[in-house]
Amino acid sequence: MIQKPKGTKDILPDESYKWQHIENNVKSLLECYGMREIRVPVFEHTELFSRGVGETTDVVQKEMYTFEDKGGRSLTLRPEGTAGVVRSYIENGMASLPSPIKLWYEMPMYRYENVQKGRYREFTQIGAEVIGTDSYLADVEVILLARNIFERLEIPNIKLNINSIGCPTCRAKYQEALRDFIRPNLDSYCDICKTRFEKNPMRILDCKEEKCKKMNQGAPIILDYLCDECKEHFESVKSLLEKTGVKYEIDPNIVRGLDYYTRTVFEFVSEDDGLTVLGGGRYDGLIKEVGGQDTPAIGFAMGVERLLQIFEKYNADKFEKNNTQLYIATVGDRAEVFATNLVTDLRYGDVIAEMDICGRSLKAQFKYADKIGAMYVITIGDDEVETKTAKIKNMRTGEEKEVSLDPASIITGMFM
Repeated sequence: MIQKPKGTKDILPDESYKWQHIENNVKSLLECYGMREIRVPVFEHTELFSRGVGETTDVVQKEMYTFEDKGGRSLTLRPEGTAGVVRSYIENGMASLPSPIKLWYEMPMYRYENVQKGRYREFTQIGAEVIGTDSYLADVEVILLARNIFERLEIPNIKLNINSIGCPTCRAKYQEALRDFIRPNLDSYCDICKTRFEKNPMRILDCKEEKCKKMNQGAPIILDYLCDECKEHFESVKSLLEKTGVKYEIDPNIVRGLDYYTRTVFEFVSEDDGLTVLGGGRYDGLIKEVGGQDTPAIGFAMGVERLLQIFEKYNADKFEKNNTQLYIATVGDRAEVFATNLVTDLRYGDVIAEMDICGRSLKAQFKYADKIGAMYVITIGDDEVETKTAKIKNMRTGEEKEVSLDPASIITGMFM
């Protein structure tokens, strides 16, 4: 038997309705913030990610699914959403639209990484991007949007951590200080950290190797090296968060896993297990890096699998299946024709309705209606076709009442 590849997951009907609950709630909130959906290709030219995400990141160095097409072009399954959204923004001339541009997406991503609880090689991210403003007000709005997602889903014990990683100017001074700190022990770092030492030593702080993490203890922090402009921006973000009642902690170790971040970076972390549920930040240099005009932007992304996992822990009773509302059992050819027309009209009226399409006996039809959790059952035979009336049975209480066999009367019988 052929099985699914490692790191992928089948989302079956008994679970997909949970995804829909999460997605519908998050999407409606995104739209309240003026976000509009964007969809980009599942694969892009590899150069987009190597330039945009960063050649020294784990994503580019270890985790991308890269292949050559029949024309010899190097293509990569998208490992994250922002680079593709930015490419689309540039290519489709969205810079000419009124700023800021507010976009959201829900898309599968692909990374070759260790498979563990809530982490897959094919995973789904919901993300939001605000392009065209460098104001601290945008930083706060995006953070408020992220916080509101957890509030709407009633997920408790979520902590906001923030940091600033400055701009290229002040970051260059910090990187020199960081090299000075790392240099005496450089030979003891892992091979990947050694390759990052010259190009981007901040990536060394993001290393997951235990020996590297230990040697990084006591490293200088970026906040001590911010230029006046970056410092003022960060202070404005913190001040407005406080004035809007948003609690946060400063975590100088947040550098995020992608190279395009600048200034404000943030993570929403579950206090139950310390895992990041949502992360994001400002990426003012990315659009220019991949061929556009110098344009500031900020955004975030979250994994739906992880979000669903933590939602279920606290709100398992909030999920509602879209069970069959009405099942029409039939006896005889005339009843089948009548029921086919009736069930079609009911569906036009947004009733979740089914009828027998397997030629089952009446007893088997009732068994099937019970198994699928039908709320009501109507039985139609020759007499019911003649009189245009039938009894509707409440499958929970056993109560029966007579109704006319037209959609309006049936709906009234079910819900009144």
